[in-house]
Amino acid sequence: IGLYEEHKLKINSYILAVAKDGAAGVMTPKSKKLSPENVIPDKEKPGYQHVEHTFEPVYDENSEILILGTFPSVKSRENNFYYGHPQNRFWKLIAGLTKEPVPETIEEKKALLLKHHIAIWDVVQSCDIIGSSDSSIKNVVPTDLNRILEESEVERIFCNGKASGNYYKKYQESRTGIEATVLPSTSPANAAFSLEKLIEIWKCIL
Repeated sequence: IGLYEEHKLKINSYILAVAKDGAAGVMTPKSKKLSPENVIPDKEKPGYQHVEHTFEPVYDENSEILILGTFPSVKSRENNFYYGHPQNRFWKLIAGLTKEPVPETIEEKKALLLKHHIAIWDVVQSCDIIGSSDSSIKNVVPTDLNRILEESEVERIFCNGKASGNYYKKYQESRTGIEATVLPSTSPANAAFSLEKLIEIWKCIL
């Protein structure tokens, strides 16, 4: 078998599915015809990294609701702020709900949230993760949400997507004493929900 054919077999033996913000998940082939030498070795597959949440929550003493994501995506970590992937609908959603222009800069995003008494943070402080894939998260250290609750007027909590809701229920609900409402994710991976549909469902936060 030639070098070209060998690489072609290796490439075809895996499908790299971009699930969210550039996260890659690996699917192994069903075919049993491939020999071990034609399969990409584990060390060449996308791997886990231990990552810390490096930016602060957004809130002030007047915040009344808290919206929780799961953990910053690769793009958000690069931008050092929440929902940094250009295809994530979060900022368009908040702008639509509040009848405000879509914010562009970090300062504009913070100002929009605080003007409408919205706080945001994530449920995971640190974890092992592959890219931006929430489904790959393990070894979770949760954030301490009581910090926000003690320093604001937050009485309602909303989770941006099922993963956030699951981690909140597992690690934080017993500490906060507040049952969270889980809403459809604004992630581009959640293609079943258009922006208009998200706005209609998320109206309950106001």
